[in-house]
Amino acid sequence: MKTAIVNLGAIVSGDLNAPTVAGDSIIMADGVIVSVGTASTAAVDACDVVIDADGAIAIPGLIDSHVHITFGDYTPRQKVVGFLESYVHGGVTTSISASEVHVPGRPKDVVGVKALAVAAQRCFADYRPGGMRVHAGSLILEPGLVEQDFDDLVRDGVWMVKAGFGAFATPFDYAPLIHMARARGMIAMAHTGGSSIPGSAGIWADHVLAMNPDVSYHVNGGPVAIPDRDFPRLVNESSIALQVCTAGNLRTTLLVADLLDKAGQNERLLIATDTPTGSGIMPLGMLYTISHLASLGGMAPERAIAAATGSNARIYRLNSGLIAAGRDADVVVIDACLGGSQPDAMSALRNGDVPAVGAVVTAGIPRFVGRSRNTPETTRRVRVERSNVLQDFSGAAH
Repeated sequence: MKTAIVNLGAIVSGDLNAPTVAGDSIIMADGVIVSVGTASTAAVDACDVVIDADGAIAIPGLIDSHVHITFGDYTPRQKVVGFLESYVHGGVTTSISASEVHVPGRPKDVVGVKALAVAAQRCFADYRPGGMRVHAGSLILEPGLVEQDFDDLVRDGVWMVKAGFGAFATPFDYAPLIHMARARGMIAMAHTGGSSIPGSAGIWADHVLAMNPDVSYHVNGGPVAIPDRDFPRLVNESSIALQVCTAGNLRTTLLVADLLDKAGQNERLLIATDTPTGSGIMPLGMLYTISHLASLGGMAPERAIAAATGSNARIYRLNSGLIAAGRDADVVVIDACLGGSQPDAMSALRNGDVPAVGAVVTAGIPRFVGRSRNTPETTRRVRVERSNVLQDFSGAAH
């Protein structure tokens, strides 16, 4: 399928160093972005679907790098079916598993945790709820894992590991396993802060620094934050990416962002939700945290969006997260909410408002156009101008 978005008021790239792109059009074909900027009439005419943005703003699809999935589009923690598809209506086009720890009766032996990771990875290899791409199968680190186990998992397509829920005497015991995983090119993540489920332990700066994972998960609290004195240590004594989550502590979210900004290391800030957990289902969680950083933290909204898109993509080595030729064609159109006080989406974010989502495209395929069921209407009329495809792309307004 070839898809065009035209008549854009602005294009936010997702790139922290070059946060906007000049132009008013995006052309997509065969699941990737073909061109960004000003499209010729011939290029637009060659598309199967043309979306008129009516002056609204394009951003990359949001990447939620902390979602506790299980199998399929279901969360037993909240007893909810369809939550991932609902997140698409919040502009989230990619989710990354923070481990399948909430699988009822989840195994804790070596054979079981390996099987769980492989099964979850396979479950979502071709299943895209609502069009969302889900990277699943994050190995839960448990005692007894050895070098051969990590070789087996890499061979089987598992590329993520998670520290924080294993039956270790001390969190320092995770360090050798994380080093084994990273030596094989796997992405390693570590729970950070107080315990989040019965049986887990708190993990503080000393533990995280000893582990040296790729990502310090929900460093602002999931839901309980580390002590304030630990934040400068993580910023200044490591190069670990620091993830802040909507389900955590807002004050320390702003603290982390400020410390990284003063250190000139904004690229280490990642935005996620840490859902669905005890905090519930949060389809607009990514947008809320972006608005908090822009309105309360003084961060330019384009740069906050980068922390939720391109920065996540860089750490997790994904081809999405940026609006640029050759990148995955995951694009979201946002605008100021109808009836709000601000004239456009960027102004709304600076004001602390969640923007309206007017369209979501994943893999170059429109998933809905016109109105998200989870946000108010857009101020501008985002619509399908022309379609050669026998499909109604507007079926979300309920």
